[in-house]
Amino acid sequence: MINISKRSFFKGLGTIMLSAFSANINNNLLAHTEKNDDRTNSNFGKDKDALIVVDLQNDFCPGGTLAVKEGDTIVSNINEIQKKFNYVFYTQDWHPKDHISFSTNNKGKEVFSTIDVSYGKQVIWPPHCIFNTEGANFHKDLEVKHANAIIRKGFRKNIDSYSGFFENDKFTPTGLSGLLKSLKIERVFICGLALDFCVNYTAIDAKNIGFETIVIKGATLPVNIGNSVKNTLQGFKDMGIHYGELKNYI
Repeated sequence: MINISKRSFFKGLGTIMLSAFSANINNNLLAHTEKNDDRTNSNFGKDKDALIVVDLQNDFCPGGTLAVKEGDTIVSNINEIQKKFNYVFYTQDWHPKDHISFSTNNKGKEVFSTIDVSYGKQVIWPPHCIFNTEGANFHKDLEVKHANAIIRKGFRKNIDSYSGFFENDKFTPTGLSGLLKSLKIERVFICGLALDFCVNYTAIDAKNIGFETIVIKGATLPVNIGNSVKNTLQGFKDMGIHYGELKNYI
């Protein structure tokens, strides 16, 4: 009898599942059979382009615990934008209730202040997007049926995660880069919430990985803390990250 450790079993299972996922996409077997229900062409978008929809979740929309002002107003636009891409990936903040960034776990620290952690400065946030809560769900009007895959991030209690590609230690990957590379994606278009945090960090990592990176103006909104928006847009210019309306790029 061959003994297989639990680690080896799940590692092998993960490899098989990822291979099957990639093979399905490459053969135009999309994640949901309803994906093409409003299209006349099953190869609508460019094969080397992908759309990343960042954290369009209830807690980041009006009524949520970390709401972006008018954050829900971009949903209808993003629904239309999704129809222009064959490859659509979502990110989803997915935190345990004892997460290191939560004000409830940092007594005496004010929201939006910072603490020092192993990977640098960590902003203190109100509890948000906790596992299996309504706040962690995607906005009810978002057409999630277009997603090829959903990347959950921030589920390790001692590491926060803004980027869709890496946790905030800049080392731990989410798996999104591997998916995009397996599909031979060259350009990524990014939208969602919030412009000056998770969208910003996702764009920076995408550019550093080697993708041509476009942040879609009109399909993202900021938290807007201090000079965060000004710094974000200047950072885009400095790094060669495009920021503009979708019609200028497709």
